[in-house]
Amino acid sequence: MGPRRGRPDPRRGPVAPADVGAADMSNVPIAEHALLSDRHSAALVTSSGSVDWLCFPRFDSASVFAAILDDDAGHWAIHPAGDFTTTREYLDGTMVLRTVFETCEGTLEIVDAMELRHSTDPHRLGENAPHTLLRSLHCIRGRVSVVVSFAPRPEYGLVVPVLTVIDGGVRAVGGTDRFTLTSPTPLHCKDGTASSRAELVAGQRLHFALHRTRLGLPVAQPLTQEDIAAALETTIQQWRAWSRLHQSYDGPWRELVHHSGRVLQALSFQPTGAIVAAATTSLPEQVGGERNWDYRYSWVRDASFTMQALWVAACPDEAGEFFGFMTAAAAHAHPDRPLQIMFGIGGEHDLSERELTHLSGWRDSAPVRVGNGAWAQPQLDVYGELLDAAYRLREQLGELEPATRTFLAGLADAAAAQWQQTDNGIWEVRGEPQHFLYSKLMCWVALDRAVGMADLLHAGERAAGWAAEADRIREEIVSRGWNGETGAFTQTLDGTELDAAVLMIPIVGFLPATDSRVQATIDAIARHLTDERGLVYRYHTAAGVDGLDGEEGTFLLCTFWLARALAMAGRTREAREVFERAVGYVSDVGLLAEEIDPVTGEQLGNTPQAFSHIGLINAAWSIHQAEQQPNKDAEVGERRLPAEGDRTLID
Repeated sequence: MGPRRGRPDPRRGPVAPADVGAADMSNVPIAEHALLSDRHSAALVTSSGSVDWLCFPRFDSASVFAAILDDDAGHWAIHPAGDFTTTREYLDGTMVLRTVFETCEGTLEIVDAMELRHSTDPHRLGENAPHTLLRSLHCIRGRVSVVVSFAPRPEYGLVVPVLTVIDGGVRAVGGTDRFTLTSPTPLHCKDGTASSRAELVAGQRLHFALHRTRLGLPVAQPLTQEDIAAALETTIQQWRAWSRLHQSYDGPWRELVHHSGRVLQALSFQPTGAIVAAATTSLPEQVGGERNWDYRYSWVRDASFTMQALWVAACPDEAGEFFGFMTAAAAHAHPDRPLQIMFGIGGEHDLSERELTHLSGWRDSAPVRVGNGAWAQPQLDVYGELLDAAYRLREQLGELEPATRTFLAGLADAAAAQWQQTDNGIWEVRGEPQHFLYSKLMCWVALDRAVGMADLLHAGERAAGWAAEADRIREEIVSRGWNGETGAFTQTLDGTELDAAVLMIPIVGFLPATDSRVQATIDAIARHLTDERGLVYRYHTAAGVDGLDGEEGTFLLCTFWLARALAMAGRTREAREVFERAVGYVSDVGLLAEEIDPVTGEQLGNTPQAFSHIGLINAAWSIHQAEQQPNKDAEVGERRLPAEGDRTLID
């Protein structure tokens, strides 16, 4: 994308330091936000140089800055006074952001990062560990007048902290945390906002940093300019070292795949290996609508999809960490209690949902929610996703602990016992539970994979029973999931509505992509479940199955599923076309939210969305596989993943 032009909407200059304020920040397009991460928490930075989202010390902590959701919920802006244009990029091999501001008098570069520390550092772990947001300015041409506005608003904007000017910066006290802003320029404080203006000339550098410390612990002192520069350089080198060691995919769309792998790494919670679904909460699926959810948690469903994405775009180590987190968080000793479908990133089970009525929401899309009520829903597909993840990693897992064997075998038993029940399905509908085809399909996957690793589970005597029940599920799906009049597999058994989730039928190996019914389903979804741009909806909301008002955008993951299914069917030209349509909505810094507005083409939903980047990686891999083996039968399911020792795409 080209340079972004004009005055920044949030803070128009030139203005006196005391007048620097915030307005219309919650109207900034979702795609204008770039991600920063220290693999504990995340920040979002706009193209105008404003940090409009930051949570310390975890992804799911209460925000310090939340201007993306409400103008009065906090920001930290640094940008030139007056008019400017911007271009942005991540430094090669990193999640460190470089923004270049061009003015009529000069050029300013800002490099933003959340500090990475060595994983061997014992202070790196835990909620009391130090966390630092780094911002480095460099005037690289002429002269630039720079405006700084620092307005922390902890606890989702409920707290306006007391700001005190100290030697080397400002301290903010209020709520459960204390914040220290290192600033090389004098700051003026008024009404909970610190502001300043500085004149930079070519060659001059200024370094800023924001520290968070827990109430009751020693307060962080301002850093020296040399310390901030060194921390930034260390962070750059750590990202590049990880990329060199863990990324060697060399197929089509290599840079997009590698960058998406780094995004998944950035969305991972280092202490446990959990991966959040997205870095944000309540960015809507429809502007002004109610489909606003908190995605800062880890879903079991993501496990299977993430396994292959990490395998292709990162390495099996990350896949193993994620699987280890999932099995530890999901394990329980209540055989009659359904498997929970999602967890907090520290393994928490209670994710009770509440509304933050004091926040207006992005573009007035209310309610703003924290927590996610879906944690208590029955969703039968999770058995298949977790067992499929175990199947993928079976060679890496080696001999399982007895408790893990018991747990995994119990998942297969649960799938066999519960598959005939209704549930809320993959899309976590808030309407009445249904007999969703995808849920039945993944119960079949659970049993199929359990049979495939029965020896590893020390459950050979149960394999025949699992296989027999899998056959019964197969018969039910084939006989009641296929609708001849619709010409497709449908959303529910004996149903008529389309659902993009049924594209998983060939992907998980239930039927080959060349099967005539699968081909017809692919064609029906491509014709009847897409917008004018050819992007795929999850389902038709007008049918009312989800129990919610309003509509939603097209779903990027589903569009990538269509590309995968086409590739597996040998229709690689069409697969490439669908893939290119989807990646055409990647932001200027390579990020994807959850959905695309079918009218405006804007990104919608929480961002960056792990599912979207997982879909990109897996679709690129499937297309590459299909093009590498054009004369072979279409691949049947994910079980064609390269075996250990034969991973031609990775090290």
